[in-house]
Amino acid sequence: MANGNGKTGLLNTVQEKASELGDRVTSSQAWDSVFRPGSPFKKGHTDSPRNRSYVVMNNVLYHLHPVKVKRHGVRLSYTLCLGGLSFFLFILLTITGIFLMFYYRPTSEAAYVDVAALSTSVAFGSLVRNMHRWGAHLMVLTVFLHMSRVFYHGAYKPPREFNWVIGVVLLLLTLLLSFTGYLLPWDQLARWAVTVGTNMAGFVPIFGDQVRFALLGAADVSADTLLRWYVLHVLFLPFIIVVFMAVHFWRVRKDGGISGPL
Repeated sequence: MANGNGKTGLLNTVQEKASELGDRVTSSQAWDSVFRPGSPFKKGHTDSPRNRSYVVMNNVLYHLHPVKVKRHGVRLSYTLCLGGLSFFLFILLTITGIFLMFYYRPTSEAAYVDVAALSTSVAFGSLVRNMHRWGAHLMVLTVFLHMSRVFYHGAYKPPREFNWVIGVVLLLLTLLLSFTGYLLPWDQLARWAVTVGTNMAGFVPIFGDQVRFALLGAADVSADTLLRWYVLHVLFLPFIIVVFMAVHFWRVRKDGGISGPL
């Protein structure tokens, strides 16, 4: 009996210490910096409309998700989910691109050999490369169709004209991302396509020669061109696209969500 009382006393002591430690943690400044006012994890929380608003406004994950969605915004026949498909394909291209980077070296001696080895020596290499290739084509198509849908529904009109400009920039960046990846296999088709493309850029008024040299890194297509386009494809352009996509999504929220039918 005494042994049982001893165990009970020890258990109560442990519970008291744990409760005291929990109170210290929840009342600390670090806890307050993580769980803002209104959070159900904050000490003294009461469920009220004001606290629910605090949760949405002070939590980035909740804030990204709209409180209300317009009925037409969830109709597949209205949006065709083209914006969501474009974003999904960008994520797919990022994942498959990282996989390909493990087996690709951007040098004139190794580039073509590494691309060929993906189809013969790397497990699922051919599958992942084709997912990346066809995903890029599909992303160009879905972004173009998304822009067409927005134009057809008049969603470029005030107050959404700024977001329309952002969308046009994203379309151009998507085309550039696709074109820079075209050179990376370093075969004859890719090299001549880049030669034609950079020659066209050379006819830009005033700055044509400078633009062409900046794209090639030399007078003609060379190993410097391959390295330059590789950096553009895997670092510079994806970073710029992520920035513009964040602004694009933010403006959709700020402009009242997806525009309604005319």
